[in-house]
Amino acid sequence: MDISVIIPVYNEVKALAALYRELTDVLGGLEKSAEIFFIDDGSRDGSSAVLDELALSDARVQVLHLRRNYGQTAAMMAGFQHCTGDVIIPMDADGQHDPAAIPRLLNKVSEGFDVVSGWRINRDDRFSRRLASMVANRLISSLLGVPLHDYGCTLKAYRREVIEDVRLYGEMHRFIPIYAAWEGARVTELPVTHHPRLHGKSKYGFSRISRVFLDLVILYFIDRALDRPMQFFGKLGLAFWGLALLTLGWAVVLKLGYGVTLIQTPLPLLAATIGLSGVLFILLGLIAEVLTRIYFETRGKPPYKIERVSQHSAVARPTVAARRW
Repeated sequence: MDISVIIPVYNEVKALAALYRELTDVLGGLEKSAEIFFIDDGSRDGSSAVLDELALSDARVQVLHLRRNYGQTAAMMAGFQHCTGDVIIPMDADGQHDPAAIPRLLNKVSEGFDVVSGWRINRDDRFSRRLASMVANRLISSLLGVPLHDYGCTLKAYRREVIEDVRLYGEMHRFIPIYAAWEGARVTELPVTHHPRLHGKSKYGFSRISRVFLDLVILYFIDRALDRPMQFFGKLGLAFWGLALLTLGWAVVLKLGYGVTLIQTPLPLLAATIGLSGVLFILLGLIAEVLTRIYFETRGKPPYKIERVSQHSAVARPTVAARRW
């Protein structure tokens, strides 16, 4: 297949028929083969039956029924692993994404980009959600170095080769462009239309903010210290030791200059506590360093990817060809 559209579904029975009609109208106008993967993420409102009917009536449609509700990230991972398209386009099932944006996403891919991320400029959501999203997007962009305005928009286009090795968990689906960028992918974004929700209710709430933040901390560590954890934790340990010395030094100044004995101030105890914390960071770095070495040395996968090899024709033909869609 040229194109695979991946749609996680959780209790969206009223939106599916309209989404399917709009999507097939758009795909029918493309001069490329396409498939539609619905991933039923444990729906309990009749979505499963509707999806089965679509699969029986249209050979382009396939449905993966998950045993329970695993979450959007797991559903998207299932779609990525089972689809066959050279370009993969995930989107939401609630009808807020406009399938008419798909040809524009594909045009961007054909310009040489590996990831094209949708950007909901005129987002039709509550102000609180827009504000939280804006803060999160700026924080993610500044910490991880991939400047996008809308990480939360599921509607994106990926070349298969830049995400085929990505393994997702937690709320990591929104960070796929970052994973791809780490693999050398060319990433851009494209404004897309965002419709108001007409059916059902949003699955997003403030409870997900903490999970997204913790996943961001994980990604920040992976970006900065996965292959050198001792440098990360070691610097923290040395910083704590330096702070402990400053604290103890100030206690000595108080004793010698102002007559405040070490018993009269909590600074020595504070210095000992901070110093012990530094020791714990150093030990944590040693443990992480051992685990990292085991990880890299036993998984049998090199810490790099080759896009293509250029050689003189008298030596050999290129052994790795770059795939282009």
